[in-house]
Amino acid sequence: MSMNQTIDTILQHRSIRQFTDQAIDAELLSSLLDCAIAASTSSFIQCVSIIRVTQSDTRQKLAHLAGGQPYVETAAEFLVFCADFNRHQQIHPEAQLGFTEQTLIGAVDAALMAQNCLIAAESMGLGGVYIGGLRNNPEAVADVLALPQHVIPLFGLCLGYPSQNPEIKPRLPQSIIVHQEQYQQVLNQPELQNYDEEVREYYRTRTGGNKEMSWSEQITDALNKEARPFMKGFINSKGFSTK
Repeated sequence: MSMNQTIDTILQHRSIRQFTDQAIDAELLSSLLDCAIAASTSSFIQCVSIIRVTQSDTRQKLAHLAGGQPYVETAAEFLVFCADFNRHQQIHPEAQLGFTEQTLIGAVDAALMAQNCLIAAESMGLGGVYIGGLRNNPEAVADVLALPQHVIPLFGLCLGYPSQNPEIKPRLPQSIIVHQEQYQQVLNQPELQNYDEEVREYYRTRTGGNKEMSWSEQITDALNKEARPFMKGFINSKGFSTK
C-alpha cells in the first residue's frame, strides 16, 4: 500500500551503477548537500566533512583505489564522506581527541548525512551507490584528498541520472531484524530459509542463471576472509580510536 511519496522513494531504493551523461544542476546539488547537512548530529558536534571530487584525474585515482569501480569516474557527482575532528581542534587546540566514542560518532553522523543526501537525490529522479571500497586503500585515498590529521575517509557516494533500472534487492524480513523488548537469541530458521530462497531467486533472475547464491552462503563467504585488518592502524595513525 502506498502511504506517501517519501515512503515510496525509500522503499524503491536500488543501487545505481550506470549513469547518463546528464549533469546535476548546481542548485539541485546545493539542495542535496543542504539535506545532508540537515541530518541529526550527536551532541551537535557536526564532525563530518564532504569532499566533492570533480577532476577526472582524481576520480580516476579514486576509482582505482576503490578496487576498479568505473562508476566513480562516470557518475555526475562523487562525494567522499569523512569523519572530521580537525576543525574542532582548530577551534579548540586543547581538544581531547582520540576516543573510540568519537570514531563511532563520526561514522554514525556521516552515514546519517549521506543517507539524507541519497534519499533526497532519489526523490528527484537521481540514483546513487555507496563506495565503501575507498577503505581498501585508506592511506592513499587520504593522500589524494590531502586529508589532515583527525580526518579519515569513510565512504564515497556516486550520484547521477540512472541509465539502468535494476530490480530491488530483497532485504531481511522484520521477523529476523526486529526484536521485541530483548534480543531474541534463537534465529528464526524457517524465515531465514524463505529469505535465502528469495535471494537465490533474485540472483538467478538478475544474472540469467549465472549466479545462484543464498544470503547465508554469501555472508559465509564474506566472513571467511579478512575484513581490512589494516583499518585499525590507519585510523590510529590519524588520531582516531587511540583511547
